Amino acid sequence: MAKVLRHLKGPFGLALLVLVGVAAAGGGLVSADHAVRLASRPLGATRLAIGPKKTLPAPQALQDDLDAIAADFREPLGVAVTDVTTGWTAGVDKDRPYPQQSVSKLWVAITVMKAIDQRRLAWDAPVTLTDADRSVFFQPVAYNIRGDGYQTHLSDLLRRALVESDNAANDRLMREMGGPGGVAAALADMGLTGVKVGAYERDLQARTAGLAWRPEYGIGWNFQAAREQLPKAEREAAMAAYLAEPLDGSSPAGITTALAALSRGELLSPDSTQKILALMHAARTGPQRLKGGLPAGWSIAHKTGTGQDFEGYSNGINDVGLLTAPDGHTYAVAVMMRHTRRPVPERLAFMQAVTRAVAAQWARDRSGEASAL
Repeated sequence: MAKVLRHLKGPFGLALLVLVGVAAAGGGLVSADHAVRLASRPLGATRLAIGPKKTLPAPQALQDDLDAIAADFREPLGVAVTDVTTGWTAGVDKDRPYPQQSVSKLWVAITVMKAIDQRRLAWDAPVTLTDADRSVFFQPVAYNIRGDGYQTHLSDLLRRALVESDNAANDRLMREMGGPGGVAAALADMGLTGVKVGAYERDLQARTAGLAWRPEYGIGWNFQAAREQLPKAEREAAMAAYLAEPLDGSSPAGITTALAALSRGELLSPDSTQKILALMHAARTGPQRLKGGLPAGWSIAHKTGTGQDFEGYSNGINDVGLLTAPDGHTYAVAVMMRHTRRPVPERLAFMQAVTRAVAAQWARDRSGEASAL
């Protein structure tokens, strides 16, 4: 928490402390009496201007570092680094869509928080999960579902989706927004044209494997068993189609543009912005990805994504987030691997090298400012 507050100066740091305390106590900032379903009101005109009015060219030294790091990895990947304050973006293959996997949970959460800002949903609104809400792979919230369902709150689903990357929690949040189409409309309404959420998590994973989702797949290892029964050619064709045109495809630069806008407070109210950042800071996944390369005094608010393994490849290996220096200067970073055969330690080393390159650029900028005095 100290790291979070250190880069949020003045009232923002205090707001975050209050918000985290409220969330820990199970309360909310919006009364449940104000909760209304998505279908009851239209989105309205809320589109905002995204980004600084003027941007500087990306530093050549950082671009050279990223090019060299990527060349050493010797596999297709995308990287983007955006300076939140000035708006410049450096990167490698930064404008081509990559599969996001669980990175897309972040955009679902942001649209939910926007609906909360608009009083169309409520932070502490009660939610009942039933068997129909089961998803696939990691979904610990689904273990609580019994015959009469599981009672929880919207805030708990947001925490589970962003901190734990719970697939069932994310799918239910999407249902609250009217499904993938509702999320897409909300993203467009907010001006976030560079990111997308193409399907429920369970449908995305089923299609990637060559299956059509069935309710029984949400129980135990039924999904994995059904996947193993498919002919190899069908699975190969499904994976190739997904990688060529991913339903959840977003470009690294599109992601960092959206993250920078979030950090600048251009997407949500101050309260909702700080809630999202607090959850991203608390993320438990990927501690050795971008976070593993942080120098002392830096902090990170991030979201990871990890796709299915198939035929020796790992698909959709990602980490995106906001890296904040000791002086509060923040960079939005996205590292995305379409599919990789490299061992896990080498993948982690690559992501950490990107983090260190960003920190080195910050140090160069500080040194230049000091020399100018």
